[in-house]
Amino acid sequence: QVQVGESGGGSVQAGGSLRLSCEYSGKNAPMCVAWFRQAPGKEREAVAGILTGTTLTYYTDSAKGRFTISQESAKNTVSLQMNSLKPEDTAMYHCAAVIPSGLSCWHFPQYKNWGQGTQVTVSS
Repeated sequence: QVQVGESGGGSVQAGGSLRLSCEYSGKNAPMCVAWFRQAPGKEREAVAGILTGTTLTYYTDSAKGRFTISQESAKNTVSLQMNSLKPEDTAMYHCAAVIPSGLSCWHFPQYKNWGQGTQVTVSS
């Protein structure tokens, strides 16, 4: 099981930016890493994902053009750069990572080991 830890959340006004970081354990490469978010009263949704060591990425429709997921060089860290933030982006953001096992990285039910999460609050 891959352990993760998130950082970088905070409070910003609409239109602002935040950068979240996800550090994962282990030295496996490549690794499927994904960011999820859950707002109060809503189901958790996958926001972005990456297969490290490749250019393969996933974005939910609402994140396309605003969020960028990337692998930090020489580190077990994946970042999520969030620009043009909107109040509807307010949520607890979690990352998770899995070792590729034949399933697509975008088969999101396979992600089960969550970090403590980091809160993102966007005010209008």
